[in-house]
Amino acid sequence: MNAAPAKLSQKQLEDINAYWRACCYLAAGMIYLRDNPLLKEPLREEHIKNRLLGHWGSSPGLAFTYTHLNRLINKYDLNAVLLAGPGHGAPGMLAPIYLEGTYSEVYPNKSEDEAGMQRFFKEFSFPGGIGSHCTPEMPGSIHEGGELGYSVSHAFGAAYDNPDLLVTVMVGDGESETGPLATSWHSNKFLNPIRDGAVLPVLHLNGYKINNPTLLSRISHEELENLFKGYGWTPHFVEGSDPMEMHARMAATMEQCVLEIQRLQQEARSSGKPARPRWPMIILRSPKGWTGPKEVDGHKVEGFWRAHQVPLGGVIGNPQHLQQLEHWLRSYKPEELFDTGGKLRADLKALAPKGTRRMSANPVTNGGLIRKELRMPDYRDYAAKLPGPGKASMGNTHPLGDFLRDIMKNNMQNFRVFGPDENTSNKLDSIYEVSKKTWLAGYLPEDADGGELSPDGRVMEMLSEHTLEGWLEGYLLSGRHGFFSTYEAFVHVIDSMFNQHAKWLAMCKAVPWRAPVSSLNLLITSTVWRQDHNGFTHQDPGFLDIVLNKSPDVTRIYLPPDVNCLLSVANHCLKSTDYINVIVADKQKHLQYLDMDAAIKHCTKGLGIWEWASNDGGCEPDVVMACAGDIPTKEALAAVVLLREHFPQLKVRFINVVDLYKLTPSHEHPHGLSDDDFDSLFTIDKPIIFNFHGYPWLIHRMAYRRTNHHNLHVRGYKEKGSINTPLELAIQNQIDRYSLVMSVIDHIPALHVAGAHVKEQMRNKQIECCQYAYEYGVDLPEAGDWTWPY
Repeated sequence: MNAAPAKLSQKQLEDINAYWRACCYLAAGMIYLRDNPLLKEPLREEHIKNRLLGHWGSSPGLAFTYTHLNRLINKYDLNAVLLAGPGHGAPGMLAPIYLEGTYSEVYPNKSEDEAGMQRFFKEFSFPGGIGSHCTPEMPGSIHEGGELGYSVSHAFGAAYDNPDLLVTVMVGDGESETGPLATSWHSNKFLNPIRDGAVLPVLHLNGYKINNPTLLSRISHEELENLFKGYGWTPHFVEGSDPMEMHARMAATMEQCVLEIQRLQQEARSSGKPARPRWPMIILRSPKGWTGPKEVDGHKVEGFWRAHQVPLGGVIGNPQHLQQLEHWLRSYKPEELFDTGGKLRADLKALAPKGTRRMSANPVTNGGLIRKELRMPDYRDYAAKLPGPGKASMGNTHPLGDFLRDIMKNNMQNFRVFGPDENTSNKLDSIYEVSKKTWLAGYLPEDADGGELSPDGRVMEMLSEHTLEGWLEGYLLSGRHGFFSTYEAFVHVIDSMFNQHAKWLAMCKAVPWRAPVSSLNLLITSTVWRQDHNGFTHQDPGFLDIVLNKSPDVTRIYLPPDVNCLLSVANHCLKSTDYINVIVADKQKHLQYLDMDAAIKHCTKGLGIWEWASNDGGCEPDVVMACAGDIPTKEALAAVVLLREHFPQLKVRFINVVDLYKLTPSHEHPHGLSDDDFDSLFTIDKPIIFNFHGYPWLIHRMAYRRTNHHNLHVRGYKEKGSINTPLELAIQNQIDRYSLVMSVIDHIPALHVAGAHVKEQMRNKQIECCQYAYEYGVDLPEAGDWTWPY
């Protein structure tokens, strides 16, 4: 393992260079060409795509790294994959994937001949084809790069619990300026060299973004080296522009890094001591748009920002550009690389790994192929035993923590729990009984007293929602399972990461060879209605609005009102595939309503009438009281009691919603209710008072096509609040019991006049509650400690 890299012969270097030239030719060709791929005649405008949508700048560097990694896969029988951080770097990845045959196996019409190459070229970044990112249609990809910043965290997610896997990740110097990428360099403090694989980052300094220099390319060599040493890496530099010299340097450096990784792993595994190594990384400095046009129209291109997208933008209609493109493509000498039929030379083809050792065919990158079902305990064993509906209070998330603890115990190789320094705060700390927090940084003596730290831990905590989300996505996409909890107000930190993952899953639905992966399960807790001491900054339930924008094929939203519903929902979500399941459940004590049998039925239906809270049996109701969320449910129930006391003849139907998508029509979401079922439940002409956890207009958005929408009156969070007691906050946003009673009076004509005295009483109660809160700092006991009286 300690042997120095063997120096490559001139013939080996020439072969590597030839393979790389073939990659560069294909990468440039797929950006520009639709016909005449092997240039058997002079290039004409009709050979060019009528849209030039590709990106060239980072493609040569990606293909360069791919080529050299292939050599080491063959030499050491490595189990390796390569993730491409540069957003539009697909040409540099697609080219070697096509050359090694995987692309033609997955898409037989893209055969390894001239006709297949034409189809391959035409469909790249073209309507009806594939995009210029590493999209789900690309074999070997679990990272698209549509939004920059997540390549390193995805790489680490794939490496966790994959002890023989090497994840090489090409990191763009542009994306290195993003906050998520900068934070993810610290992932090396969470990688266990005994049970995990390794991550080899290749920071590609090609100097420019779209049309600006990159920060890391404009600092000194010493400063750059010290930066990454400070992050805990051992940087190795490969710098230059002459291809043959760069091949020699990259071959030696990459092999040195692989040998060092193997040595570090062997030392840890033989000693059984999982200390944190200073893992190697490579800083590759090569020209942007390497081997492309050096100048266009008198302006520098290679090694400058103009190489970023399409170096020759005027090929159609500009004969000089067309001639320059032909000269560029012929400079790779494709006639020396491909036979007369358009197939790569056999001796060059032999340079690629075989079978599943090909990075594009590695099953890790199609994680559903290797995914194993979780060994699940019976969630009913964790049920809350209740004296009756609405009689007792308990914390909703603590039993869930017990459930997750035992899932972890049964799945110690393929399940992890993620959270930004909040699992104890979120009452999930039972999991530490079977697995501590992963920690390979420094230790202090006092850590032994409740620190819950261990190099062998499987609970992933870091105060970076970005990095945690990236780890989890990489972990799921490579075939494992996970659970993520975070505070409701700050789940917005990963809004765009959620967007990208949802898009990835939606695209995978249309790619038949992509096997289903475990769902991304996201618990949103520490919710808006229980921010007694945190105040206005911690009050934001708007993540649900973001979720609703995504494809109904991949998104699910659940608002379980109590412990047993939460357990039923969590069990369902953890068994599911290809979804993002968003669960909203607060961590504080709340009233409990349903025994486990009733909870299972209620969650299976997704919404339903609570008969014990209704009095309209056998007749039409005068009003429908509906709710979704824990505090809104309690306040709605309390409102029902007040209505019964003041208007005994009033018929009230009480509906609780767990599965929020039930409110949408069935033709818009697979969980949606039919119009007939919706009309039956919510009536076609009676007022509906809907008490909602989030922003009220979300419910209107979901139900706007329903027959009775004009009678739907939604209460929810309206950006009112600061340091408040729970009931006072509810009063400010008008989701409290008193506001609900007044709303019923306002919307039932028979009560407009008769209910005036009751409205006065309700207003007085609101004032009394607020005054009590301001004087004593807690809610009026009769309101705060309220239980269901019947």
